[in-house]
Amino acid sequence: MMEAVDAGLIGTRDQALILLGYAGAFRRSELVGLDIEDCSLGKDGLTVTLRRSKTDQDGTGRKIGIPYGSNPETCPVRTIQAWIEQAGIAAGPLFRSINRHGKVQAGRLSPVDVARVVKKLADRVGLDPAKFAGHSLRAGYATSAAIAGASERSIMNQTGHRSVQMVRRYIRDGSLFRENSAGKLGL
Repeated sequence: MMEAVDAGLIGTRDQALILLGYAGAFRRSELVGLDIEDCSLGKDGLTVTLRRSKTDQDGTGRKIGIPYGSNPETCPVRTIQAWIEQAGIAAGPLFRSINRHGKVQAGRLSPVDVARVVKKLADRVGLDPAKFAGHSLRAGYATSAAIAGASERSIMNQTGHRSVQMVRRYIRDGSLFRENSAGKLGL
């Protein structure tokens, strides 16, 4: 999907949106609710302070670590840095709309905009956009992390889920063949 982003500023924003949303396992409302001030760059990566979420209505907040990626083309930290620099924003909403003249607007994107970007990019790479939405970033993270061997506990730390049962609902059929006992039968 990263190869299908638009050229220019819109493409930089969309790439940052998708990669941060995926690596942080954010809900779409959490993602568009982020401000520049919620992001702190360090030697190990980006620390994102989530001030409020669906399961944290009191606003206790939590910190989410986004490590540097091994591939500069898909590194969420580098793409966020590029977006902030190219957009020329220093404070306020992290993800903003861009008008038809290529000017970054003051207001933040809406959760629906996340779904539109995901669907647009899915369609461009030949996937059925009806099967994708803004929540696909979060569910995709949980599934991919499980397939890669991440523990349920570490997945829960990133997603903020409180129960193993709930995070298991996110881990899609991709885990059907990982550690499948039928593979041990020697057939």
